[in-house]
Amino acid sequence: MDKLTLDDIVDLRAYERERAAFRSRVIARKKLRRIPVGPVVTVLFENRDTIRFQLQEMARAERMLTDEAIQVELDTYNPLVPEPGRLAATLFIELTDETEMLRWLPELVGIERSVKLRIGDGDGAVVVRGAPEEAHAEHLTREEVTASVHYVFFELTPEQVDALDAGPVVLAVDHDRYLEATPLASETVASLVADLRS
Repeated sequence: MDKLTLDDIVDLRAYERERAAFRSRVIARKKLRRIPVGPVVTVLFENRDTIRFQLQEMARAERMLTDEAIQVELDTYNPLVPEPGRLAATLFIELTDETEMLRWLPELVGIERSVKLRIGDGDGAVVVRGAPEEAHAEHLTREEVTASVHYVFFELTPEQVDALDAGPVVLAVDHDRYLEATPLASETVASLVADLRS
């Protein structure tokens, strides 16, 4: 999947003309790719459209008008565009009030290293563990309290991609304070396989 360039991020007037249709398309895609795992964790498998949407919305909200400002954001977020054999995901710890934050954020330190895909079932199941993106991990990993957003990557061999395609697939978190798992729908798996084979 090609990385985004300056040419992909249109100016504000052009974006306003396409925004409604583009937003609807991205929201529909995110429904397949945004997976709740237990009560407070959600994992969004990113793709080129989700990242372009994020960048366009940031440029719109912050009135970014220069190529230099856009390029800084491209450099930051392009690693989240999937590559052959590599999925990128944003892990959200979704908390709505200060009491929940005070409870969960200290308990979930290290959660960015606790996400995995379980591919297949029984004794033949394969586990692909996610790993945090190192540049982001330097800013997001703390010893006493975790951040509410992390970036996680899954590296798969061609054989693991084939197994993923065959299913079943479960997205799981195996943190010692948070053990949760969610089976992935076949439509979600197909979307991820398309990214992995692009």
